[in-house]
Amino acid sequence: MPIDVLWIVASAAAVVAVSVVTLKWLRVGQREHYIPGSVTEMALLWLRVRPVNSLIVLSACVALGIALAAGIGLVALPDLVVAILVIVSLALIALVPLGLSAKGRTSALGWTPRLQRLAALTVFLLIGLSVLFSSLVGFAALGIVVLYAAPIADLALLILRPVEKAMSKKFLVAARKRLGQVRPRIVAITGSYGKTSTKGYVAHVLGDTFSTVASPASFNNLMGLSRAVNERVVPGTEVFVAEMGINAPGQIRELAKSFPPDIAAITTIGEAHIARLKSREVIFAAKSEITETARIVVLPIDEPMLAGLAETCREQGKTVITVSTVPGTAADVVVDAANETVSVSEAGRTESARVVIPSVGHAVNLAVAVGIARALDVSLSTISARLSALPDSRHRAEIQQAASGVTIVDDTYNSNPVGADRAARGAAELAAERGGDFVVVTPGMVELGRVQFERNRAFAATIAELGGHVFAIARTNRAALVAGGSSGPHPVRLFDRREEAVAAALDQAGDRGVILYENDLPDHYP
Repeated sequence: MPIDVLWIVASAAAVVAVSVVTLKWLRVGQREHYIPGSVTEMALLWLRVRPVNSLIVLSACVALGIALAAGIGLVALPDLVVAILVIVSLALIALVPLGLSAKGRTSALGWTPRLQRLAALTVFLLIGLSVLFSSLVGFAALGIVVLYAAPIADLALLILRPVEKAMSKKFLVAARKRLGQVRPRIVAITGSYGKTSTKGYVAHVLGDTFSTVASPASFNNLMGLSRAVNERVVPGTEVFVAEMGINAPGQIRELAKSFPPDIAAITTIGEAHIARLKSREVIFAAKSEITETARIVVLPIDEPMLAGLAETCREQGKTVITVSTVPGTAADVVVDAANETVSVSEAGRTESARVVIPSVGHAVNLAVAVGIARALDVSLSTISARLSALPDSRHRAEIQQAASGVTIVDDTYNSNPVGADRAARGAAELAAERGGDFVVVTPGMVELGRVQFERNRAFAATIAELGGHVFAIARTNRAALVAGGSSGPHPVRLFDRREEAVAAALDQAGDRGVILYENDLPDHYP
């Protein structure tokens, strides 16, 4: 084959490799909320938990290293050999990560305008760097640049971040204008977990008293809340309940500036954001930003950090409503899950009412919701009436009955240690009542940083202690789940795909068992 034909083949291989690899990393970037650095983090995760990918990368690096050495004159090789080495390396790189689909099985690529801009810049950077380095070190540069497609995609995300923020400003301006016209009271809720459930409780409890709008699903960032206001807050809306989430310090402060809360609440401080925020202290400081401009603050004082924040807010002249789930605590609202009561203390008087908390639910979420309702002067009798029929939060400890008779606890949108433990114990109790098997289908919890292995190990150990079956999905937390679950009476069963685990779980549980679906990672995770 003539050498120029080989170079044409090599160029075509480069185009194919760029296309395949770029599509994979674009999907990861989109699924990881366009956060710069997230693509490289995910690439490293794939290399770590699926060693075959590391082997493929190493093989590609060897081929590229030899081709590069020839390109800069360190070794003498025929052009034919160099071209073949480059083609082989590009073919190998296109495979990585093995198991990550460019199309997507559970989370397909959505060609939004934002993704189109990211794709254009990423491809531009890949081509530009390839041309630049090819002029310096030869054709081997094609493979080297494509090998670093993940960090190059992160570079594109970083470059585009201020551009995207500027482009989205018009939606934020429109939302601020709408709030200024309608002037609803704004209730802002944050926390390491329980935000969505608490938001649903608040909207439900206020439903008979105020025209209430809550931000949908997990629309908890700047653009999500802007969209919620623009689409849902209409004249006559009296209360807007806003869930506020974070990926970095300062984001809650920005949200509170754009959607200034009259009432601010924190559900709890946990480890759900520790991968990016590094410590509970940083998480606490970031979450506390929600109280800075609020006139009224609702805080659970069973958490020492939040008890201290309550004192600080009082010193700042804010109205503070404290809540607790520990009977006998000197809080304004106390939810006693064991005795199914809620007590409200005010002006030296204490009123109590009945409340039923689901076996897999969280009393603290309900306590915060009651505290918010009291901040809006809703009477306990009204609150109590609304508490008699609490809404389910979709995919958050949601109990369902399958046609086969098996009970399903759908906790697939949860990924925090406290919530997972509560769901497991509640589901185990249900299984004991029904006299059937207790099965947990889970890929484990993510975004827990340095404590991720231990928290997943402990979760599986809890399931084993409760006599349950651990059905571990995928590879991300497999080692931790096996380490924890192996102490129980049943072997840990391993599955690469959720569909396989679900079918096996239904078979195991039969018509009297209980299946807990704890978390559900999209397939851009290994």
